[in-house]
Amino acid sequence: MKTLLGILFLFLTTLIVSCNSQKSTAEKNKVVYKSDDLVIIKLSENLYQHISFLNTDSFGRVECNGMIAKDGNETVVFDTPSDDKSSADLIAWIKNNLHAKINAVVPTHFHGDCLAGLKEFNKNNIPSYANNKTIELAKATGANIPNHGFDNKLALDVGSQKIYVTFFGEGHTKDNVVGYFPKEKAIFGGCLIKEVDATKGYLGDANVQAWSATVERVKAQYPDVKTVIPGHGAIGGTELLDYTIKLFRNN
Repeated sequence: MKTLLGILFLFLTTLIVSCNSQKSTAEKNKVVYKSDDLVIIKLSENLYQHISFLNTDSFGRVECNGMIAKDGNETVVFDTPSDDKSSADLIAWIKNNLHAKINAVVPTHFHGDCLAGLKEFNKNNIPSYANNKTIELAKATGANIPNHGFDNKLALDVGSQKIYVTFFGEGHTKDNVVGYFPKEKAIFGGCLIKEVDATKGYLGDANVQAWSATVERVKAQYPDVKTVIPGHGAIGGTELLDYTIKLFRNN
């Protein structure tokens, strides 16, 4: 009888822990804003994912990810939403719902899914920072131009924390950079990083030969990363880095 009660107690304890764990995950990955053109998901107390939509000829209506890193009443945004209206909505949501200042926006490369909404950030006097290669390519292609450039590495303040932006090498484009938020052990990989089971996607500006080695350097730099946000598709952990490395190996 005691053995039976012990088994029943263990089962109930396991069930309660499992339910609490599921509840905790659901609370973290919670949609906190949703319209036809913009979705914002809370990943943790200080980390959010924004999703906007880009209409393309080759891939249809594509979901485009960005990241919001927060500490105290300050934030840094990675990649603008895909148009001015969605960018205005994102800026307003951060100000009105997070009650936070946007210290900077960082487009991770020169394509429209990263900087198409930059004019709205400029209108709100929010500084934009990008790899100098991104600025060169934006000028050459007639895209929106970020107003501050850097070579290879940049550190930005957010509250009492730091955000790091690094160029690890070519891949999706010649200028793609990666953002890292140490407080949350989170990477925003942009289009350099693929969701698991993704195709290679648009390769018009890519260096497929260098891609795997670039992501291997990212993985080596951040061995303890917990959250990886790709440019498109589902977030995850280091399995996204591994998948991307494998996808472009031996090209």
